[in-house]
Amino acid sequence: MPSASSPASDSGRPVPSSLWRDSDFRRLWVGQTASQLGEHTGLVVLPLFAVLTLHASAGQLGVLRAVGQAPILLLALFAGAWVDRWRTRTVMVLTDAGRALALGAAALACLFGRLGLPALFVVAFAVGALSVFFDVAYQASLVRLVRRDQLVRGNSALEGSRSAAQIGGPALGGALVSLLSAPVAAASSALFFALSFLSIQRVRRFESPPQRPERPSPVWRRIHEGLRFVVGDTALRTVCLASAAFQFSFAAVMTGYLLFLPRELHLSGTAVGLALAATGPGALLGSILAARLPARFGYGPVLVAAAALGDGVFLCVPALHGSPAVTVPVLLVVNFVFGAGGQLVNVALMAVRQTVTPDGMQGRVAATITFVGMGLSPLGSLLGGFLAEQWGSRTSLLATAAGMMLSPVVMALSPLARLGRTLPAAPDAPLTAGRSEVHESGSSRLSGDVE
Repeated sequence: MPSASSPASDSGRPVPSSLWRDSDFRRLWVGQTASQLGEHTGLVVLPLFAVLTLHASAGQLGVLRAVGQAPILLLALFAGAWVDRWRTRTVMVLTDAGRALALGAAALACLFGRLGLPALFVVAFAVGALSVFFDVAYQASLVRLVRRDQLVRGNSALEGSRSAAQIGGPALGGALVSLLSAPVAAASSALFFALSFLSIQRVRRFESPPQRPERPSPVWRRIHEGLRFVVGDTALRTVCLASAAFQFSFAAVMTGYLLFLPRELHLSGTAVGLALAATGPGALLGSILAARLPARFGYGPVLVAAAALGDGVFLCVPALHGSPAVTVPVLLVVNFVFGAGGQLVNVALMAVRQTVTPDGMQGRVAATITFVGMGLSPLGSLLGGFLAEQWGSRTSLLATAAGMMLSPVVMALSPLARLGRTLPAAPDAPLTAGRSEVHESGSSRLSGDVE
């Protein structure tokens, strides 16, 4: 197997030194862009269809969002153990195909008037479950495709593609639901997943199938190894706690937010999509800054400042009143700042996580952080719906937005805030499944990089 520092194709051809000269990386980038565009279109299509067409209540919207997020809690750890034993390309193309089929079925159900709330729940759960496996495989694939010194640039490019999806996806989804029909909106998401399938399946230089021992470890033992490694590493442990605080509060915020915009501010589906789409240009800026600011000011200061600014700007939203001519420009600024800060944090944290994790543990570590960080999202969505019903969307939005500030506080109080301008040292070799190696490699690697 090629080394992590100098990956090569199965034929022995070295990886090009420039990411954009690497045809396989370009195919992954195109596929990820299409996949993210399909996902962000779908994230707006299903809730808006429920609110505007099926007249879903706040509680029902919270349940719909929770159902779509529940697979993170139920399947993330299993996905990590499974992905570490398969080619990541195989996992990604199969999940792309599954999501295209699920949303295509939803489009047909809409066309024939059969898509009610129960069917929406089924589609949301299916897409969410497949997305868990895709996201774990995608995060593991980059480490196996590029050199470790290219991770920040690779993450910046891929997160930039997500930014492009955030620009077009919400606006497209809102416009299609509002101006055309829900079947067209669902079909558009299915087509994006089909495009991702076609692009990623053409990647040729992914890793060989992982070597499997004659007596493979039980899945529960592999899951335990991933959990133990994350708990034993200071950087990864902090990432988990900060991510959990953010994702729980953000899920609650978004439930109230999707109610607040059309019902309190009286915005149309197109205006809601436009406001949400402003996150995309902000995230694009955040991706660009992520390739520059940490090397100049240090990873720790950049992480804390970006999280505080990006999360704190949401505290302005509950104070909004007036006509769309007044509120929409303010929402555009809020979402732009939120996107820039959030993307800067995402790229920097992903680079830290990928660097301190051996290749043989990438899938399980990514899944463990996803499980801990996003596993509370369904509970956050339910809480957001409950608070909106009890307190009203304005008051509940203020309370849940304040909760988002826990994430930068956690990072500011941890050694992660003292990271300097270089990333922690990479492991010398990939990690196997042995318990002793997990224990030895799980110690903190922050000390040599704190300035």
